[in-house]
Amino acid sequence: MLAARFRSSDRSLFLTEVEVPEPGPLEVVVKVEACGICLSDVHMIDGSFPALIEEVTPGHESAGVIAKTGELVQGWKPGDRVVIMAGRVCMRCENCRTGRMDACLQPELMGFQYDGAWAEYVVVPYFTLTPVPDAIDLEQACVLVDAVATPYAAITERAQLRPGESIGLWGIGGLGTHAVQVARLVGAGFIVAVDPLPSARDRALKLGADVALDPLEGDVVAEVRRLTGGRGLDVTLDLVGSNKVLQQGVGCLAPAGRAVMVGISIDPLELGPSILLAVQRQTIMGHLGYSKKNIDELVTLLSSGRLDLTASVSDVIPLEQVPEGVRRLADKDGDPVRIVVKP
Repeated sequence: MLAARFRSSDRSLFLTEVEVPEPGPLEVVVKVEACGICLSDVHMIDGSFPALIEEVTPGHESAGVIAKTGELVQGWKPGDRVVIMAGRVCMRCENCRTGRMDACLQPELMGFQYDGAWAEYVVVPYFTLTPVPDAIDLEQACVLVDAVATPYAAITERAQLRPGESIGLWGIGGLGTHAVQVARLVGAGFIVAVDPLPSARDRALKLGADVALDPLEGDVVAEVRRLTGGRGLDVTLDLVGSNKVLQQGVGCLAPAGRAVMVGISIDPLELGPSILLAVQRQTIMGHLGYSKKNIDELVTLLSSGRLDLTASVSDVIPLEQVPEGVRRLADKDGDPVRIVVKP
């Protein structure tokens, strides 16, 4: 089969023929119908993130149709439409060995630590699958498993945003676009979107943000204070992974506010005098990924019409054009939300 491979020693991304994978006893082989290109893929390829293994097939936002099941797999069959969780438990740590797989200490990331779905077929554990109803487009379904699920978990579980609370979202790209929708879905009383791109700010307003600000123009902290009557925001999300962004978000927090770092980078953190956090009783939290339960919930929300992803797929490209898709996302060429690969 054809697959896109990344080699960490020279940071090359290339197309090559590899063997079609065979499932283990508790695995399934999925024929990939759609897989998104995420900014974390770009960061692995450009070296911003340290590579975790020497060579891997990237791609962790995937959906497809089961082609083959392992001998011990029950309840799944060839032809089933599925979306695939972008990670698996290690099955080696103390928690996994003692049956607490939900609290795995060393979870592995699809497309970074084991082969992902920039390929015609991918093999995954059966317990990473969620069924996708026929009415849902698989090109939209694949976007759920990171671009939607990560901000969904960050807002609903990590930040625990409650109805009526205010929230600020820094970075209206793939994650931020869906963070606006999730904040609306949860019942946020006031949503501020912050992004330097006019097109991203316009997109945020169309999706339900109350205000869209340019972080490079004027005093964003002062403007947020003005908009909130001096109080500030209950929750801020750094969807970029930048110390400057986090500083600005923390500066906008209300007393007892929560700042969540969703974007990932190797940027060192510097937030100013810690006494300010203590006096204001504010919290800064890191966040990574989501749970299987979140994917199940999002499929339900998408199939019921509560969540609309019709504008999330900016383009669909063949597998052979993956390198160009990576470049377009890295350069923000056309300001894409998600470029989806269709092998």
